Amino acid sequence: MKSFLFVILLYLPVLLYAQDRQYTTNNREAIRNYGKARQSLDYQLYDQAIGQLSYAVGLDPNFLEAQNQLADLLRLTKKYKPAVEHYLKIIAVNPEFNRAVYLSIGEAEVNTADYSNAQTHLQKYLAYPTITPQNKQYTNLLLSDCAFSIVAIQNPVKFNPVNIGPEINSVNDEYMPVITADESELIFTRKINNNEDFYKSNNLNGKWTPAVYLSNQINTPDYNEGAQSITQDGQYLFFTGCDRPQGLGKCDIYVAKKNGNDWDVPYNLDAPINTRNWESQPSISSDGRVLYFVSNRKGGYGGYDIWKSTLTAKGWGEPENLGPNVNTPFDEQSPFIHPDDNTLYFSSNGWPGLGNMDVFISRRDAYGKWQKPENLGYPINTSADDSGLTLNANGDLAYFSSNNLKGYGGFDIYSFEMPVALRPQIVTYVKGVIRDAKSKAPLNANVEIIDLQNNKTVYLKTSDKEGKFLSTLTYGKDYGLNISKKGYLFYSENFSLHGLDNKKQYIIDVPMQGIENGNKVVLKNIFFDTNKYDIKKESKTELEKLISFLSDNPNVRVEISGHTDDVGDDVLNKTLSQNRAKAVYQYLIMQRVDARRLVYKGYGKWQPIAVNTTDEGRQLNRRTEFKIISN
Repeated sequence: MKSFLFVILLYLPVLLYAQDRQYTTNNREAIRNYGKARQSLDYQLYDQAIGQLSYAVGLDPNFLEAQNQLADLLRLTKKYKPAVEHYLKIIAVNPEFNRAVYLSIGEAEVNTADYSNAQTHLQKYLAYPTITPQNKQYTNLLLSDCAFSIVAIQNPVKFNPVNIGPEINSVNDEYMPVITADESELIFTRKINNNEDFYKSNNLNGKWTPAVYLSNQINTPDYNEGAQSITQDGQYLFFTGCDRPQGLGKCDIYVAKKNGNDWDVPYNLDAPINTRNWESQPSISSDGRVLYFVSNRKGGYGGYDIWKSTLTAKGWGEPENLGPNVNTPFDEQSPFIHPDDNTLYFSSNGWPGLGNMDVFISRRDAYGKWQKPENLGYPINTSADDSGLTLNANGDLAYFSSNNLKGYGGFDIYSFEMPVALRPQIVTYVKGVIRDAKSKAPLNANVEIIDLQNNKTVYLKTSDKEGKFLSTLTYGKDYGLNISKKGYLFYSENFSLHGLDNKKQYIIDVPMQGIENGNKVVLKNIFFDTNKYDIKKESKTELEKLISFLSDNPNVRVEISGHTDDVGDDVLNKTLSQNRAKAVYQYLIMQRVDARRLVYKGYGKWQPIAVNTTDEGRQLNRRTEFKIISN
């Protein structure tokens, strides 16, 4: 919030300092209640103090000390409209009673979206001499909010929030929604009797099922759980736990792994992510290797900053601050890294907005640097606190919570279509089930997805007990998929995401073949230019997988075979297929694979695996394979 404690503390001593001072009233009863209010403030009994001060100014409206203290307390407790009324009464009686009134009323008016009057009062405050640097900085921030807000309201963005229904929302507070990449599961926080726990709902034929308690392994009766992030495959849940016995600070970040239909007991991520300070609001990248979170640790730019930690072979690395293009001298919270891994949504009260916390978007450039954030605009953002926004993988649907839209009670969860200009990069997903080709039993196998342009691994995990895996893919790139398991031939697939429908998803069934004579694998990530047999650099990862397979199975002999479609001269096609098979053969020998374990052969068009009457069929027939000769 933009109502900072140092501002509040600046004002109150002006009002509370000497009991024997000359007040602006002679009404003894009013002065007596003013004194009672001071005692109530000593015990932080704000509501009681507000009542006593209201009685005092009711006895004498010109009792400016009581008016000022009452206005400050109303602002402190976010009762901004009545606070403005009392500040205006002070100004009407004595415009020079206390210069701090102009900063106070300006702040309150920003919080009630009265930006024009706020500008007038804040500019008057800046005209006073010897303003502290802190207050000058804060006043200029509020003025930048006013300037931005006036333009933003005149140029609203599309915003049609929809309550996602009584299956999820209730008379209690529901907030912080996160959704898996395939949009099959939604996890959110529900607050009952001041205790926060996780609940989940599943998408069944386009409708959300009634929400149920997530897990006794994660939720606790004595502590709050909240501010969660789920990996795109739904297998890991990162969340905030506060005041737990094993915690390092007030709030720490924990993680739990899914185990069948339940979850394992969560564990504290410990140092260097968690410290004696406040760590919260995690958001995990699509590959599960970069964790974004909020902390007030040393080395930041303001009170609360956004940090990130990268997973290494030795564990989570030392956190890095996201820098001044994201963080400000004020507060940044609620980071959400989209599955494209290049678009960050977060809340801040330090960048120009409509008041309090607004939601911003920052995009990472080609050099990995975060760009200065853009406000999502009005009415997505308002003068109230706006935070906790997340998106689906496709980037067209956003989720948030609000208590201002006449829902089922308290905070409810809503969705809205994200304006096109504010969307992340287009992302789809590949979702698969790995099975034994003969028994059809599910298999735990290693799944790796590679960006073929730079041979960089973008996903590396093991499928779950049911053989399932899910990974997001950003459009505009080519990807190779490799699946491996000891005792089986590896499986390969590729996805070219150029100019495709942004609704397209890949649902695949992966039959893993045992190492038996005659079994073969299509090497779908070995590439050649048209009518050439020079191996392209994008093939490197696939060839390394083949070398690794041969190293792990030293008794296996294989045939490398080349195949074409039926277009063109048969003799030329057979020669081309043989040269391509030979190119792979020679590459393996150069990598010190024993030539006695390899043979190569070109089959031309004579062993098709699909019809040659369609472009798709001909593409499948143009392939390189390896086949087990002996083992």
